[in-house]
Amino acid sequence: MTELPVSERLGSHLKRAEQALSAAKNAALKQAGLTVSQYAALMHLSANPGISAAALARACAVTPPTMNTVLKNLQEHGLVERTPHEWHRNVLETRITEKGSRVLAAADPRAVRVERGLAAEFTPEERETLVALLGRCVTFLDAFRTAPDPES
Repeated sequence: MTELPVSERLGSHLKRAEQALSAAKNAALKQAGLTVSQYAALMHLSANPGISAAALARACAVTPPTMNTVLKNLQEHGLVERTPHEWHRNVLETRITEKGSRVLAAADPRAVRVERGLAAEFTPEERETLVALLGRCVTFLDAFRTAPDPES
């Protein structure tokens, strides 16, 4: 096994950044009564009324079981409603409620403040470079995930 120090493992740095971003957004959104996952679901539902739970899970980068839990909690608080699809009765369409729209409107400026603060830490050129570098990470990791395993 080839040793690779933790300081050289890009995955560790990416994970730390993702955890720090999630923690900052959770702290900001807590004041609006939402988690990051709930906020993301409401954002996507606002833009895509009637989206299925599976499509919503993909959009929010969570597993379908996690999204079902998120939606159950949002529904219990009256922030979303789920109704059977007109033609496909086993598919539930999910829509944000009026109350959900109000909560989202209160939460969004809090999340945007985190994003703007983070963006302000970089020059426009650095932000462009960071986005490009992260895009390359995603491209490589997606290709790696789907490539045949050479050790099998």
